[in-house]
Amino acid sequence: MPHVVILYTGNLEPQINMGQLCRKLADTMLRVRAEDGSQVFPTGGVRVFAYPAPHYAVADGGAAGIAAGGDGDYGFIYLNLRMGRGRSDEVKKQAGDALLQCAREHLQPVFDKRHLGLTVQVDESPGQVYDAKYSNLHPLFR
Repeated sequence: MPHVVILYTGNLEPQINMGQLCRKLADTMLRVRAEDGSQVFPTGGVRVFAYPAPHYAVADGGAAGIAAGGDGDYGFIYLNLRMGRGRSDEVKKQAGDALLQCAREHLQPVFDKRHLGLTVQVDESPGQVYDAKYSNLHPLFR
């Protein structure tokens, strides 16, 4: 169930190697450990998907934003980690902090050149009504 979904403004597409960011975030998830040292996210269950938004509005693209030092062409990246129930608050925070650090490092060259917002949100799946899985990935990593 651990998934990271990235939504981002389409104007960032030429400046970010999104496939590379996806791989880095997946690798970061694989390094997160529980209090007992065990791997939090099963290798076969880690998934990272990225979707550009072709239509968007970010902040003030008008005169006020330009007067404040912007250029009216702002970018935004939203990372959402969804995980199943049962992990401690410390593990959830650790996962969020690790993903934020990974994304910041990858995106720093873009932050150096343009105005950009980045949000990382961690959600825990509430009591699920139905959660079926069929995969031959998990046995590969046991």
